[in-house]
Amino acid sequence: MKILVSADMEGATGVTWPDDVLPGHAQWERHRPMFTGDVNAAVAGFFDGGADDVLVNEAHWTMRNLLLDQLDERARMLTGRHKELSMVEGVQRGDVDGVAFVGYHAAAGAEGVLAHTYLANSVTGVWVDGTRASEGLLNALVCAEFGVPVVLVTGDDKACEDAKVYAPRACTAAVKEYVSRYAAVCLPPARSAAAIRAAAREAAALAVRQPPVVTEHEVILEFDAEHLAGAATVVPGVRQTGERRVAYTSPTMYDGVRCFKAVTTVVSAAVEEQYG
Repeated sequence: MKILVSADMEGATGVTWPDDVLPGHAQWERHRPMFTGDVNAAVAGFFDGGADDVLVNEAHWTMRNLLLDQLDERARMLTGRHKELSMVEGVQRGDVDGVAFVGYHAAAGAEGVLAHTYLANSVTGVWVDGTRASEGLLNALVCAEFGVPVVLVTGDDKACEDAKVYAPRACTAAVKEYVSRYAAVCLPPARSAAAIRAAAREAAALAVRQPPVVTEHEVILEFDAEHLAGAATVVPGVRQTGERRVAYTSPTMYDGVRCFKAVTTVVSAAVEEQYG
């Protein structure tokens, strides 16, 4: 049994503030061991449940945050940016039985600690086929096209609630309770690890490949400034549908998430330091 762990950081133990997850900050350095601890707990739980291969894909920011020298020695780690499928790179290889979303968070425009979708600001909402979309939903749709189920989701309680939308059978472990976008009631690392390990052990039984689900999708993005919608339309197939909204249709979510990455890259380049 092979498990792919997609590891994001906003939903990690103790994280509540931008500096906690922004590379180069002292608080980021302080939270890297706790982030690695969450991942290690998931790895241990999956091996407890019968996995024989766990690949951890770094999925946060520069994708160079986890501490390799502290990683469970039974796991392997894919680190670095510019990967074909970004946060779920590796799922397309045909040998993954289940995917775990560790350290995930709620969607842009929704309640949740550090809630966002790809861009920390700028994007105020994303919808796929009419449903508000978190990174979890986007990535789960990609995984489904390769027949791989999402079996575990960890993060704050809002991220775990969000998982019910895109992976209703998945096991969840909430490491903190949402208070505001920048505040939470957090479990100490030892308690987080115990909860994640137990959930991963149970989730291993769900790691059974499924028939691929490939369908067309309409994706809508809303921005916090009208000029960003105009900027996004330089991406082929993206059309402006409102003052701050764009939309596009993709034959698959594989294509859809790659177009999404292109749009957010262009939009990031169009943001000015002072006025956004």
